[in-house]
Amino acid sequence: AYVFQSHEEDDRKVRRREKNRVAAQRSRKKQTQKADKLHEEYESLEQENTSLKREIGKLTDEMKHLSEVLKDHEKICPLLHCSMNFVTVPRPDALASCLPR
Repeated sequence: AYVFQSHEEDDRKVRRREKNRVAAQRSRKKQTQKADKLHEEYESLEQENTSLKREIGKLTDEMKHLSEVLKDHEKICPLLHCSMNFVTVPRPDALASCLPR
């Protein structure tokens, strides 16, 4: 009876070891998948960051250009240099020369 019990215990140990091995394998696979997903997310965010920095650069350049255009316009704008600029209704001809065509 003792030999039989020992054999049964051996079987249990083998099954437990196998179950543990499979669980460890599954756990490692899950960790690898999680790491892969994080890496993909990192790559995607890096690309988005680069794209946004490029857009910031373009918008900054555009803002500088428009500021220059505004400064140049202010020098010649009849509405800003009108001696009667406190009048609430500007002259239509002066306004027309300031409007974009």
